[in-house]
Amino acid sequence: MSEEPFSAFDCRAMARALELAAFGLQTAHPNPRVGCVIARGEQIIGEGWHVRAGEPHAEVHALRAAGAAASGATAYVTLEPCSHHGRTPPCAQALLDAGIGRVVFALEDPNPRVNGGGARLLRERGVPVQSGLLQTEAAELNAGFLKRMRTGRPWVRVKLAMSLDGRTALADGQSHWITGPAARQDVQLWRARSGAVLTGIGTVLADDPRLDVRLEDPPGGARPPQLRVVLDSQLRTSPQARLFSVPGPVLVVAGAPLPAETQAYARRRAALEMHATVETLPTAAAGRVSLAALLGALGHREINELWVESGPTLAGALLAEGWADELILYVAPRLLGPQGRPLALLPALERLQDSAWFDIISSEPIGADLRVRLRPRRPSQEDN
Repeated sequence: MSEEPFSAFDCRAMARALELAAFGLQTAHPNPRVGCVIARGEQIIGEGWHVRAGEPHAEVHALRAAGAAASGATAYVTLEPCSHHGRTPPCAQALLDAGIGRVVFALEDPNPRVNGGGARLLRERGVPVQSGLLQTEAAELNAGFLKRMRTGRPWVRVKLAMSLDGRTALADGQSHWITGPAARQDVQLWRARSGAVLTGIGTVLADDPRLDVRLEDPPGGARPPQLRVVLDSQLRTSPQARLFSVPGPVLVVAGAPLPAETQAYARRRAALEMHATVETLPTAAAGRVSLAALLGALGHREINELWVESGPTLAGALLAEGWADELILYVAPRLLGPQGRPLALLPALERLQDSAWFDIISSEPIGADLRVRLRPRRPSQEDN
């Protein structure tokens, strides 16, 4: 964290760098979304952002735009410049080679291959470095990358859609469509920014979803299809499921076969492996795949943000076990009645103060519906 005060222009320049970083919201995966502004005095002379993995980082784009004028200028970067050779050369060295006179970055990079190394290299070479400017905003933009670097697991967003009385479907399962077209299009944007979309076998059997991204003009341009993941302990997914009717990778996550199901399980696995990758993970209660193992496996696959669209069983398990980092809740202005299906299956409570608590991050009308973003919190003393 810098001890020197930041100027008003410093703040404006970093805010612009964050705007640039957001251009990579749906394309930079699995890398972080990073923006860079280069300025001489209070004149911006170069801008750039990281578009996709394997291509130049934000600093390189900004340096190219600034040209020779970058010598002696200030670079504003939303994440600590990297100091290692990965898919591309180190950005800290590129800044040094261009003669940058000062570097301001928002957030330290928790990647073990960086984690202070970029700032240290710059300081050792005599470049003044300040950090911490708009770090909260920068952290929000890369919540998934930061969490994966720190814990090995992705940021988990659980999408839910309900009526005013908290129902997701009629008693017979009818749910198309509770929400309107604007909300459904908004879901596509959230899918597009996520590294993977997860559902459970119950949803696959009941709704036969594709879970692909359907955007006519995706922000940031085209990007590889997201990984679609089915949690299917006993491999009941049909090879004819609509998941396999559209391009893009599918991962079916299974548990160990039941003793009486070994041969049938092997046949089902062989049939599925013609369409998908099948991975067996440890099981937990009731023979269900361990959610901790699942999230660890997805982190190993470099998934930063996981988007969950499932029924009440998987949603309830993610909430009850504390794996959900965020809820995206769409509320439709209609009533379905007490016989409708619940939002999430959770353990019974004996005391009201033991109920799950959430902070409302934002609420916004989306067409005729309301989208509410929530994050879990622990009840404070005065809440009891």
